[in-house]
Parts: sequence; structure tokens; C-alpha cells
Amino acid sequence: MNKTELQKFKKLLLDWRDDLQSTSEVREEGSGTVHLDQQSVGRLSRMDALQGQALAKAGKQRAELQLRQIEAALTRIDNDDYGDCMECGEPINPKRLEIDPTVLYCIECAR
Repeated sequence: MNKTELQKFKKLLLDWRDDLQSTSEVREEGSGTVHLDQQSVGRLSRMDALQGQALAKAGKQRAELQLRQIEAALTRIDNDDYGDCMECGEPINPKRLEIDPTVLYCIECAR
């Protein structure tokens, strides 16, 4: 992979990381403890709040995983290992990397 392509993917990863980090505060607020006054809030409202909390926690976990994958991809760029399949060592198709720049395997090894 040439230097221009590496810089393109590095920028894509950095932008994605910045986007995830900028929305982390919103995810933190939504996944916190649900406090409801049992007397003034109906059962369905409590269920909605708990469901919203569960969705926020799942989103937070997904974002944390994505951040770890992004950091690993950036490390591979710095170590000149980016774009090579972790299984067979062959180059990963750049179109595959455009879809998911954190991918570790070529299409054959991913199967």
C-alpha cells in the first residue's frame, strides 16, 4: 500500500475516532442509572426508560469496541502492517478497507 493510501485511511480512522469520542458524553448520560419516582410515573414509562437505558448501554459498548479497533488500526499504520491480512499476509483489497478500515482479514480468510 502506498503512502497516499495510508494517509487516506489514517485520516478516515482519525475522523471516525473523533466522531465517536465527541458523542461519548451523550452515550454516558443515556446509559446511567434510571431514577424514576414510582408514584408519579406509570409502569410503561418506567419500562420505556429501562429499555432506553439498555439501548444506550449497548451503544456505549459498541462504540468502545469500535474505538479499540480504530486504535489497533492506527497502530498497524504506524508499524507499517496496515492493509495486510493477519492470517495469510496478503494485501487486503482497498475497497474492503474503505467499507471498514479496521478490518483484519482479506475476504478469503474472513470466510
